[in-house]
Amino acid sequence: QVQLVESGGGSVQAGGSLSLSCTTSYTYNIECMGWFRQAPGKEREGVAAIGHDGTTSYSDSVKGRFTASRDNGKNTLTLQMNGLKPEDTAMYYCAVAPGKLRCHPRPDIFDYWGQGTQVTVSS
Repeated sequence: QVQLVESGGGSVQAGGSLSLSCTTSYTYNIECMGWFRQAPGKEREGVAAIGHDGTTSYSDSVKGRFTASRDNGKNTLTLQMNGLKPEDTAMYYCAVAPGKLRCHPRPDIFDYWGQGTQVTVSS
């Protein structure tokens, strides 16, 4: 069973920054890794996806504020979040799609998910 563990969530005031990390027990090459979030009463939405070559894709709502990066040697994923807004408040999840060459932040293409880490932004 593949395990993913997120860390780094917390509470911050608007305009602040947080950095999320995700470690995975998957030991083989992972083509696509991503970050998603879900606020209470809302559907899970894609935040960012990053391919094995480092190519990134972001949702319009976070573009220019969030940066995804990965360490292929360790199969770890990071999300640097700057300029946080109250509407960024959500549970954040990392996910991996080991065999997917087309890497986009769409929940349906991802195979394994973490349990999530809470991010709360106050105004």
